[in-house]
Amino acid sequence: MTTTLETLTLDDRITGSLIGAAVGDALGGPVEGYSPEQIVERHGGRVHGIVGPWHGDEWRTARPIAPYHKGDGHITDDTLMTHALVRVYATVRDHLDAYAVADQLVPDLISTPRWIPELEAEALPLHRVFLAEKWMVTRLHYGHNDPREAGVGNIVNCGAAMYMAPVGLVNAAHPTAAYAEAVDIAGAHQSSYGREAAGVFAAAVAAACHPDATPTTVIDTALALAKDGTQAAIESVAEVAAQYSDFESALAPLRAAVAPFDTVGPDYRSPSLAARRPSRLHSIEELPIALGMLMVGGGDYRRTVLGAVNYGRDCDSIASMAGAIAGALHGESAVPSDWAKTVAEASRIDLHAPARELAAVAREIFTRDRERRRAHESAFARLTDLP
Repeated sequence: MTTTLETLTLDDRITGSLIGAAVGDALGGPVEGYSPEQIVERHGGRVHGIVGPWHGDEWRTARPIAPYHKGDGHITDDTLMTHALVRVYATVRDHLDAYAVADQLVPDLISTPRWIPELEAEALPLHRVFLAEKWMVTRLHYGHNDPREAGVGNIVNCGAAMYMAPVGLVNAAHPTAAYAEAVDIAGAHQSSYGREAAGVFAAAVAAACHPDATPTTVIDTALALAKDGTQAAIESVAEVAAQYSDFESALAPLRAAVAPFDTVGPDYRSPSLAARRPSRLHSIEELPIALGMLMVGGGDYRRTVLGAVNYGRDCDSIASMAGAIAGALHGESAVPSDWAKTVAEASRIDLHAPARELAAVAREIFTRDRERRRAHESAFARLTDLP
């Protein structure tokens, strides 16, 4: 019997989202940073599944991404950070804030060695994460900055947004709460439109968990909550995406739609002087494109993620975000099992364990929220004449 949207459980949606994000991340990794045209030239056509490193066996020394083994089903820092945030939820077992990043996430990154697939070695996650995450460690662990403000001054990119899926899943079907929690958490990491994207992405994942969710309702929710350039970028991309049903014809139009809001510029490897600086007029590229591909793919996991992968540029993050949303919409069965199996084996990781843990935590948090809500209702009723 085919599972329908109405019968999907919370556990299935959480599993689909987290595995979907990891698989999207692994598929996008080997072509990250390249254009759609370069991807076609390198692979003799579009990427339709898991592929090897861009430079083959020379991945250890080939620039510009050495020494990372991107490809062959290896997850990247997007998934490493996502799973780290799940571990924080598993420890705190309640809603998180910027202080949880300082007290729990940063120590996890700098103190516990883990298997890093791209390094093919056990190492501290700090040694793999990008500069924006290293900044967070510096500001919080060494600089002792107020966690709520530690993100100010960091480069503005998708660093905070890329691992916020767990926030949306803990707040499943409550996007407003997901947005607020993610914005609070991300204050320790990012500012400006990088922080905003974290909130909107978490809200999109939460919206995708609703029993009646569709790609359209997810995007409508994102637009209702997004502010400034992030809202404008999503609106621009969504209007263009609505005109297409296959990613091949949508690649160039979607890039043109997001380009006015993207500070990196046309050459992804050579960012413009305005890149990654705070602005109320701009947006990260990754989230609007992920939502655009969700619409182009009709919410179908395979079509959505492959569209994100073949878009190029920061496509591991785009595909991870798109995969998280599509996985939340349709559950684990939507994610090709052969892809998931390869990624789990190649990355030496149990993709189901974080999902089981987060599902249990989500139920505990909901129970606490209900108790807190009822206590508030009772107190408010005593203060007013409202029943």
